[in-house]
Amino acid sequence: MSGTGGPGEGEVRVLVVEDDPVAAAAHALYIGRVPGFTAVATVHSLAEATRALERTRVDLLLLDLGLPDGHGLRFARGLRAAGHPVDVIVVTSARDLAVVRESVSLGVVQYVLKPFAFPTLRERLLRYAEFRATAGEAAGQDDVDRAMAALRAPRPAELPKGLSAPTLDRVAALLRAAPEGLTAAGTAEAAGISRITARRYLEHLVDSGRAARTPRYGQVGRPELHYRWLAEAAAAAGSVSKV
Repeated sequence: MSGTGGPGEGEVRVLVVEDDPVAAAAHALYIGRVPGFTAVATVHSLAEATRALERTRVDLLLLDLGLPDGHGLRFARGLRAAGHPVDVIVVTSARDLAVVRESVSLGVVQYVLKPFAFPTLRERLLRYAEFRATAGEAAGQDDVDRAMAALRAPRPAELPKGLSAPTLDRVAALLRAAPEGLTAAGTAEAAGISRITARRYLEHLVDSGRAARTPRYGQVGRPELHYRWLAEAAAAAGSVSKV
């Protein structure tokens, strides 16, 4: 078990349960970057998680499902049967909707698919914090609906007309893999699309805060625009891929 520093008063105390030490450390780092949250420890098995829960107060589990000594949902079921009050956010590569339904039945508050970037986890944690802050008695159905809605992820933002998600993902991947940046012409050649189309996707990444553009001046003529993936986005893209 690895500690991650002392939590501040009033912070949500999170136990990271992840068998991959690199992924566990990344998750703890992400958690530490979200205001109001602290990772109290990282563990790599359900046995270690059990011991950690016995020794320290934990408000939230960031729980992988494929652990070396059992399945995360069986562990969650045991916690519920024992009346343990800890909340659970599942982080997994498992896309089986039967597993998702079982998670819901066990009171899992969020289900996050790997690989994910920091903004995805941050948004889920902040929604959980909003839900956790609800207290008192509901005045009516509207108050109940608002409390439940706090846990729901927003609808994905619609792309501008003429852009497709698969092509955007391809352009973003090319940009992430090019530390020196790319021009629209270079992106077009690598992605197999026209230069005009490539520039539309690159400009969309700039507009959405995931990329930056800078002019580079040659010996003659107009400056050529170079696009680069922003450092924050690149760091966030260091996501996990194991179950």
